[in-house]
Amino acid sequence: MNHITVKSKIYRTLYEAKGFCSRQTLAEVCGVSLPTLYRNLDELMEEGLVRLSGEEQSTGGRKAKGLAIVPDARFSVGVSVNEKTLRLVAADLRMQEIAYRLLPFDVHACLEGRAPKVAAELEDFLNSYQLDRDRLLGVCVTIPGLVSEEGMVYFAPALGAQNFPLRELLGEIPYPLKADNDASASGHGECFARRSRESMAYLSLENGVGGAVILGGAPYAGKHSRSGEFGHICVEPGGLRCACGKLGCLEAYCSQKRFERSFGVSIEDFFRGVSEHRPEYEDLLYDALRHMAVGINSIRMTLDCDVILGGSLSEYLLPYLPAIRRYVLAGNPFAENADFVQFSRLRHHITPLGAALYFIRDFVESV
Repeated sequence: MNHITVKSKIYRTLYEAKGFCSRQTLAEVCGVSLPTLYRNLDELMEEGLVRLSGEEQSTGGRKAKGLAIVPDARFSVGVSVNEKTLRLVAADLRMQEIAYRLLPFDVHACLEGRAPKVAAELEDFLNSYQLDRDRLLGVCVTIPGLVSEEGMVYFAPALGAQNFPLRELLGEIPYPLKADNDASASGHGECFARRSRESMAYLSLENGVGGAVILGGAPYAGKHSRSGEFGHICVEPGGLRCACGKLGCLEAYCSQKRFERSFGVSIEDFFRGVSEHRPEYEDLLYDALRHMAVGINSIRMTLDCDVILGGSLSEYLLPYLPAIRRYVLAGNPFAENADFVQFSRLRHHITPLGAALYFIRDFVESV
């Protein structure tokens, strides 16, 4: 079967299937005989990974029974760390959220030695939602910074961390573990949700601003694993100071942190002020959107692909998509429209949900 087993091919075909899928259809799509199909389906059912699912509409004769994967046969946990909170999401094999928790987490109190605290919060999360550890594939933790495969955070200005060993934060988690950049995890989750092989740039708007580049459906990390650091595109030379120390970065203008700190309010209260047409709130929002358009056009000019807006801030920006596209179009000499600017299909808890994908994707590809 060209590097994958018959069993894996059957499972992946069911995973990707849209609508009703009978045994006969499955055998035809997978290119296997019915006896071979039945043998492998029996194994998948015994393992609790596949089940019967409904019957085909029929005008007469015996109705064919459908097949489907069992979404809750396994689950994965994504944990998003930022300077204020821990966000934990448990997701099933269909990337459906089955549990969520938001916790205060003051990183400035000291990152060192926080591993017992993080592990304890994870265990309490699993216990509270009665999540079976035997079905847990693993835990992926995202950090708003550059994370190395060797387990170091090279640079995370939002956390005040540089050359920081992740074991100080995650070393007591007793499950399969992965750490990743928060924007990269979100971007990979978006690509998975879209089921597309098209290239795209993912712009993550949270307390910091980052991103991910997907080329032909595959992540592009870059020579030094720094691809997609869109937050540090200069959109205003000599402008506002960024957490990285430079002036005029996109992050300085378009992060959730800017909206909250400018008026000392929560992000919910800021957008409430905008909806009430408070001039100072509206001025700040539209200044951010204009600078965002500069960054989006830089990404578009470089990569010539769709630009997807995601992250916690994007949840508040949906009503302003026409304005964003208008600003983008005004600054792009080649575009007839700005439909290439879109919002993420993962509407809520995007970063930890994207993190949870890491182990789900591995499992689906390895059955």
